[in-house]
Amino acid sequence: MAFVASALYSCANMGSPQGGLYDEDPPQILYATPAEKATNVNSNKVSIFFNEYVKIENATEKVIVSPPQLEVPEIKDQGKKIVVELLDTLKPGMTYTIDFSDAIVDFTEGNPLGNYTYSFSTGDKIDTLEVSGNVLDARNLEPIKGMLVGLYDDLSDTAFSTKPMLRVARTDSRGHFVIRGIAPGQYRAYALQDMDNDYTFSQKGEMMAFNHDVFSPSCGPALRPDTTWLDSLHIESIKMVPYTRFVPDNIVLMAFTEEQTDRHLIKTDRAEPNIINVYFSYGNENEPIIRGLNFDDTDAFVVEMNEKKDSISYWITDTALVNTDTLSVEMQYLETDTLGNLVNKIDTIDLVPKFSHEKRMKLEQEEYNKWLKQQKKRLGKDEELDSIMPAKALEPKYGLSQMRPDGIYEISMPTPLAKLDTAAIHLYTMVDSSWYRAPFVFQPKPKRMREYQVISEWREGGEYSLEIDSAAFVDIYGKASKPFKGGIKIGKADDYSSLLITVSGANAENIIVELLNSNDNAIDTARVVGGNAEFFYLKPGEYYLRAFEDNNGNGIWDTGKFSDDIQPERVYYYNKSVECKEKWDVTMKWDLAAVPTASQKPAKITKQKADKEKKNLKSRNKEYIEKYLNNKKK
Repeated sequence: MAFVASALYSCANMGSPQGGLYDEDPPQILYATPAEKATNVNSNKVSIFFNEYVKIENATEKVIVSPPQLEVPEIKDQGKKIVVELLDTLKPGMTYTIDFSDAIVDFTEGNPLGNYTYSFSTGDKIDTLEVSGNVLDARNLEPIKGMLVGLYDDLSDTAFSTKPMLRVARTDSRGHFVIRGIAPGQYRAYALQDMDNDYTFSQKGEMMAFNHDVFSPSCGPALRPDTTWLDSLHIESIKMVPYTRFVPDNIVLMAFTEEQTDRHLIKTDRAEPNIINVYFSYGNENEPIIRGLNFDDTDAFVVEMNEKKDSISYWITDTALVNTDTLSVEMQYLETDTLGNLVNKIDTIDLVPKFSHEKRMKLEQEEYNKWLKQQKKRLGKDEELDSIMPAKALEPKYGLSQMRPDGIYEISMPTPLAKLDTAAIHLYTMVDSSWYRAPFVFQPKPKRMREYQVISEWREGGEYSLEIDSAAFVDIYGKASKPFKGGIKIGKADDYSSLLITVSGANAENIIVELLNSNDNAIDTARVVGGNAEFFYLKPGEYYLRAFEDNNGNGIWDTGKFSDDIQPERVYYYNKSVECKEKWDVTMKWDLAAVPTASQKPAKITKQKADKEKKNLKSRNKEYIEKYLNNKKK
């Protein structure tokens, strides 16, 4: 092989597409000043010297100094050295670590030095203990990349919000962290998405993680397997090799963002001339009071509030007001003051639509002219035409034509209704090739002003016809719906699968199981009753499972709150996919605690993928040599 390499170098100028073999050696550290692991250091400047030109990639993201620096350190590559200057005053008797991760590479080929941490001490000894673990999103167990993780030796509950972290690290693409240079003692670990770079949980909007686990770092001898591979499929040998294990090495921090309970007005708009939208940071049962300043507000609005009550729409009922370009209003609403109390606030607001009335009239005239032109083109220029353009109809959005036997047919309206004639709604079913009336209930969807439901005892494999007369629905602007006729086909039991899950490993009566698709989105939920969760009428396919502890019984996952010492409701994933097939009744057992939390989420639905490790160029040189040898044989 040495001969081949020599020949390749001599032939590098003879048409080699790469110009010869690559430099495959990573840069080597020659020395550093102060020396690595030096003690009694009083210099803020660190220089690390290499055997070749080097560069540092993404220093602001990858390099982290511990203890944390409030003044951002200056990190530079200068030829064959890297210089780090700490701008904070050095603390006495403290071990400093500069974790470069994989940021250092050679200048020419980008060969990585590998994970490298430099350390020194301002005291007479170096602290060498380490702890490690993972930070996961509490809602979906996604690894969180770039999250700050820190230790406190102050074990009080208020340290996280009043003091900077003592020692820090940052999570990698797997959500994994290692904190180094720790002195013996007792600690707590926290995680923080530090938006203001003060290493303290100081803003409610900062994602964070906390728990009350207290640990004492330690280390000792241990063994781990070292596998030698013959090729990608066959193992040559597995040896147990000694190493120093630092513990704890399995810390798991569940990160969350506190629910924003402070109520503030975010914005108001009038994107469409007939609707005023008001958005708040948090909901409240009491809707804002709007008083018209340049118009009479008596019965001027139909008010629609979303489920969270943080978004309110005021549908303007009077056409004259809709055509008014500027509506001036006085709005009275509840807002959180500096003491955290809800107080009344009054704002004066001018509301202007995106297009003026003149512009809208021009657009309507253009639309009319276009319609008239089409009429003349179809009927001939000499024929008398009806010059009255038909009024626009109300256009409800009707439901799916195929449903599960336990489905609910839904109809949504573009605007609030002024009239609803249920006598004009008919449902028929096909029995022995003849149509018969089918019983049904037509009702508003709970907590949805403009959505309605058709509920019936759908027969498996049955065919239905939903028929709605014209003007069954009339909105607040007088627009009436056209007649509608739509077929509804109900699936057969044999077209579906069912899934029965026996759940253990937690307080099963407080567990809600979510059925997930391949995008990690919940498509159905089931509360565990008697230790079991059941899903029926599932389409054949691959599914995933997530569960959470519904501690307050409200049926939804709830986040935590640091000030009230409330953790987010615990989440679990089944670590494999579940396959459902037609006519199958799938039964399975799920022990929620059987797999460690950091390993539960299946890789196929984990969105935060691990970064590919940087590799040197040996594989590319191997391919180059093989190609050269193959060419020599020809």
